[in-house]
Amino acid sequence: MKSKPLSTMAAVAGVALLLGLGIGRFAFVPDGGHDHATAGSAAAGEPSASVEPSIWTCSMHPQIQQPAPGDCPICGMDLIPLEKDEGADEGPRVMSMSKSSRALAEIQTTPVQRGFPKAEVRLVGKLAYDETKEKSLTARFPARIDELFVNYTGIAVKQGEHLARVYSPELLTAQRELLTSYRSDPGSSITAAAREKLRLWDLLPDQIDAILERGQAKDHFTLRAPIGGVVVSKKVNEGDYVKTGESLFRIVDLNELWLFLDAYESDLAWLRYGQEVAFSVQAFPGETFHGQIAFIEPEVDSKTRTVQVRVNVPNRDGRLKPGMFAKGRVEARLAEGGKVYAPEFAGKWISPMHPEIVKDAPGECDVCGMDLVPAQELGYVRDETQEAPLYVPASAVLRTGERAVVYIEKPDTERPTYEGREITLGPRAGEHFIVAAGLQEGDRIVSKGAFKIDSALQIQAKPSMMNTQGGGPPPGHDHGPSSTRSEADGSGHEAAALRIEPEQAARLTADYLALQAALAGDDLDAAKSAVKGMSEASASAGELLELLREMLEAESLDALRRPHFEDLSNAMIAAAKAKPSVFDRSLTVMHCPMVYPDRGADWLQSGEPLQNPYFGAMMLTCGEVRETISDSEDAHDSHGH
Repeated sequence: MKSKPLSTMAAVAGVALLLGLGIGRFAFVPDGGHDHATAGSAAAGEPSASVEPSIWTCSMHPQIQQPAPGDCPICGMDLIPLEKDEGADEGPRVMSMSKSSRALAEIQTTPVQRGFPKAEVRLVGKLAYDETKEKSLTARFPARIDELFVNYTGIAVKQGEHLARVYSPELLTAQRELLTSYRSDPGSSITAAAREKLRLWDLLPDQIDAILERGQAKDHFTLRAPIGGVVVSKKVNEGDYVKTGESLFRIVDLNELWLFLDAYESDLAWLRYGQEVAFSVQAFPGETFHGQIAFIEPEVDSKTRTVQVRVNVPNRDGRLKPGMFAKGRVEARLAEGGKVYAPEFAGKWISPMHPEIVKDAPGECDVCGMDLVPAQELGYVRDETQEAPLYVPASAVLRTGERAVVYIEKPDTERPTYEGREITLGPRAGEHFIVAAGLQEGDRIVSKGAFKIDSALQIQAKPSMMNTQGGGPPPGHDHGPSSTRSEADGSGHEAAALRIEPEQAARLTADYLALQAALAGDDLDAAKSAVKGMSEASASAGELLELLREMLEAESLDALRRPHFEDLSNAMIAAAKAKPSVFDRSLTVMHCPMVYPDRGADWLQSGEPLQNPYFGAMMLTCGEVRETISDSEDAHDSHGH
């Protein structure tokens, strides 16, 4: 992207102020309208005709005027037609245009609908043992280990298989007590007590029966596996003497595993007990495994700002291994009141401990015997016809800070007319937003071209997304007197003096660049993942970690971008300039003067093309190259100074 000196931009900004006096009365041409040349011809007796716009301007840089459509040479945005409007002013936030201008602006509308838009939540985590499938084998009586059949960890055993051969005088005495009482009276309480004593010492029923059939006590005894699984811990060796209660082995049944996933706070609205989770592991590329959410932690981790979600995973074939990293995906549909729409749970009853147990009527869990609970008590929709929310395409919503604006097509008008309206948004569901307030079902909103309409209102000094009150000078680059950041962005946030040491900044570079790319791509999940990576790599407390925590808590891209990303970028730029030699790559300083009216904002990239992280797709190429930071002195190329 070609760099532009600031002096040139200041000059054209001055021209913009002169043009602003005349721009306010212009808008899109009405049907059958004429420009000045046409009006003059008509006065001379020539027939009038509808003409196409003759001047094209940039909504953000009105000093740019060209005779044909194209891109703004400053920010790369599509130019919009600029013509004289003879129509009446229909309201402060109303824009009227001709049908031909609507076609040129590529305006598209979509009705507001009720339904359950789908959202996809992506999570990462790791497989682990199912804690309910672990079994510790301890010494129930004093003994000497004479022979170990399981003499290393990791070996798989089946239930009842021999583990060790032990010698125990106490066990020998207990066998003799059983034989004596049995010979005297097989059905006596003394015989029953002697049998129960051996059972409590972990002798299996067939081992006790073998003693009675043999009629003779044995001085050695074979310990057998109480469950099938893998021996994950071995605490004894041959020849060891063990006391009652000492641990011998720990066995884990791997037919079922737990998958622990990390969910951000913004993901919790979509996650519910019992939902199906699809996930993949690197060991089996292209293959998808499935499990069900069985537990969601009740509190947020203070360090990572995430909530752990536990998924029950069947593993009958044993291919999945504890410790494997996994990438999970949950598809959910959000309803009103924060509930989730899942047709498979409508009117169902679910076990509160085992999500795989789902029944059509009340009852008990087949596994644990607990009473089943109605699905709606776990956050699911009961009546889909009454709880479907309103939703709109994400492309229809213009957001700045906490405000959200859409443009509604007014019905029954002679020519296309659109009115701006502020709405209250719910969560984002994929390519849609749920609407909490401000719209009604059936309203037609502008789903493509809303920014062009908003820009035209700005040119006319009417209330718009960026200027709720209207009035003032036309938009453009303002290089006038400086103001504080709180005046510029309305946040009340004072300029932060964050400092990052160059060596630490070098460690954060990869995650920082991933964050910049995610913001430019309007990907909130990827942005938070990059912030989490920076938090884990920072290895320090203080202002940096506090800033990263605030970024993790951000609920929207706008909250991440301003002021947090600027604070982080300024510190990274300062560190890179202070000691370029510790960085493993050249870094390019980019600048966008539109971020804050008084000064703009900078960021770092690994190179061109410029990708604006402060506006994303809305103004992806708006900005300029300031300089390149490299360890080689001759690589420093200052463009903006």
